[in-house]
Amino acid sequence: MRKHLFVVFQNLGTLVLLAIAFPLNCIVVLTSLLWNFLKQPFSKSIVVNPNSKNILIAGARMTKTLQLARSFHAAGHRVIIIDIEKFWPSGNKYSNSVAGFYTVPDPSKDLEGYIETLHAIAKTEKIDFFIPVAIFSVIHYDSQGQPPLPDFCEFFHFDADITKILDDKFAFAETARSFGLSVPKSFKITDPEQVLNFDFSQEKRKYILKSIPYDQVRRLNLTKLPCDTELQTAAFVKSLPISDQNPWIMQEFIPGKEYCTHTTARDGESRIYCCCESSAFQVNYENVDQREIMQWASHFTKELGKTGQLSFDFIQAEDGTVYAIECNPRTHSAITMFYNHPGVADAYLGKEPLAESLQPLGDSKPTYWLYHEVWRLNEIRSFKQLQTWVRNIRRGKEAIFEVSDPLPFLMVHHWQIPLLILDNLRRLKGWIRIDFNMGELIE
Repeated sequence: MRKHLFVVFQNLGTLVLLAIAFPLNCIVVLTSLLWNFLKQPFSKSIVVNPNSKNILIAGARMTKTLQLARSFHAAGHRVIIIDIEKFWPSGNKYSNSVAGFYTVPDPSKDLEGYIETLHAIAKTEKIDFFIPVAIFSVIHYDSQGQPPLPDFCEFFHFDADITKILDDKFAFAETARSFGLSVPKSFKITDPEQVLNFDFSQEKRKYILKSIPYDQVRRLNLTKLPCDTELQTAAFVKSLPISDQNPWIMQEFIPGKEYCTHTTARDGESRIYCCCESSAFQVNYENVDQREIMQWASHFTKELGKTGQLSFDFIQAEDGTVYAIECNPRTHSAITMFYNHPGVADAYLGKEPLAESLQPLGDSKPTYWLYHEVWRLNEIRSFKQLQTWVRNIRRGKEAIFEVSDPLPFLMVHHWQIPLLILDNLRRLKGWIRIDFNMGELIE
């Protein structure tokens, strides 16, 4: 009963807070719409691209999908976005960069229905180019390992075998090691006894456990092993759902500075690249120049020799050595830093080699999500922290909001998220946090 009361209070309380913010959001968005209307007669004509493509992007609820849609639209292409049925109220479908929106069955539950629906959309919309984002990037194709789209559509993603390797933290570490690249010592764990029988006394560093299948909750648990006592170690390890069907990786914990990167690759060539300082819950992106990390990512991409998108997490140890912790074979939210770069679409579509990888422009501002920043205000405990918060807002750019395309800023925060909250309220389901970047509730 107490749990249900908390869930009701959590969901209703959040809806009230969003309702308070709604009028302010409306003023900003309506002002932007009016400004766009008034300046329309004086604005430049719409970009006409004689080689225009029909682009399909999966993952409509996410900001990175919105950013890709804007980049392709700005280059004169037509963009269709899709998402699973749960996210039918996607706020990004109201973007003026989006020509159409569809829902598809959840491929993790109904792969056959997903592929069938995808084929129908591709034929109806005459899709030329498909970029899968998020969950759509790790579906291992059909039963024969074939891409989930007709042959006439280019599938910008790794093949089934490479996707499986990159999405497996242990297999990725072994692959990187085979390329001569530095990664932490790693062990595949399928039984808690493997950890309990491990001789930690021979190790210089501690270890952490991470689920190989994506676990949006436990991924933030960085408990160091061994714990203070054997009993504590046993209690922690046995509390985790480790099994043959749900393997984990025990990885050497290397102290240092964390970074994350995005790479768009075609046939082993790094065509788009960016690097940011990282954190456990990443909602701020500012490009940094870390040559060792760029060289590591470029080396891996070249050795792999494939087409797709790579998101690396790195640790740079105190001695300067760079270690890749893991790789996600999909678009990184750091792509939002390319909001003002005119070359993104050509970098994805073009097949001629580039002189060098595209990176965020020199005048590109760090990106943030305003509603996350407002939420963080309750964590501020000093005037210095408040100054830092204000500085981040003043020098950055809101990732969803665009004066020329303001509706997603209103609809994500006051349509998409509230409807997801109402659904949780109906089911008496709580959540850990709202991820406005990913457009979902982390349950």
